[in-house]
Amino acid sequence: MVAAVFHLPREADIAAPIPAVHAQAKPLAVAPSSEAPAAAAQPVKAPRAPRDFSGLWLRIVPPLLGFGLLLLVWELVAARSSGSFPGPRETWAQAVTVFSDPFYSNGPNDQGVGWNVLASLQRVAVGFGLAALVGIPAGFAVGRSVFLARMFNPLISLLRPVSPLAWLPIGLLVFKGANPAAIWTIFICSIWPMVINTAVGVQRVPQDYMNVARVLDLSEWKILTRILFPAVLPYMLTGVRLAVGTAWLVIVAAEMLTGGVGIGFWVWDEWNNLNVKNIIIAIFVIGIVGLLLEMALVKLATAFTFEEVKS
Repeated sequence: MVAAVFHLPREADIAAPIPAVHAQAKPLAVAPSSEAPAAAAQPVKAPRAPRDFSGLWLRIVPPLLGFGLLLLVWELVAARSSGSFPGPRETWAQAVTVFSDPFYSNGPNDQGVGWNVLASLQRVAVGFGLAALVGIPAGFAVGRSVFLARMFNPLISLLRPVSPLAWLPIGLLVFKGANPAAIWTIFICSIWPMVINTAVGVQRVPQDYMNVARVLDLSEWKILTRILFPAVLPYMLTGVRLAVGTAWLVIVAAEMLTGGVGIGFWVWDEWNNLNVKNIIIAIFVIGIVGLLLEMALVKLATAFTFEEVKS
């Protein structure tokens, strides 16, 4: 005999919802109609954000206002001088004539403004280069040695405030020539910023770096190239930038006294000819060249400087 057992469903089982079987089924893929446009399947592009011109406005408008103020003051001074002082329009017309042929040569005392600027830059490059070759190693030596620092600090403090033109007669007496004397004047006035800034940079190297070098028993050359030079580089480049500015200032004054070809001699020669327009043009040329030198050295300094020093 087979006994059949039947289990009656409980109330909870009756009340439980029956799962929908069709919800688990995957939707059938419908083939796209050939009549639907192809552009409907492409995503919609987000609207482009408006550009912020506030930074550009702050970079352009204030310098233009500054130049406009300069031209206004210049025009007022020229108007009150009764024609003895040229205004912006007359100077601009003369500048167009001067720069139409900047490299003409009619003898040693009559050359274009281009040749005069190149001659001055050549003297600055030679004098500044000699100052860098002597001043930067001297700064490292003074910064590393307490004995040398105590030995040369009084001499630097004594000679650094001397006017650049005071060194020119010494150069004329020693070198017997105007061009070497001008280079000597640039050299002696450009060396102090490089010596001082390099020495200060060496003295401000953290002592922990030197302790590690002493523990590792590094040679003096490795200490110089691996530790000191990267740490001192920002200070050294600051000294180089100050030295270039000093050299460009000195060469103009030195060439006024020594003569020959150069932007300083050109200014003095135009004054002797009572050509005030060319003097004003020379002032702008000197300023623009100095600005370009400064910008080039700032770019060089930021390229080889750490991020915290750049800011």
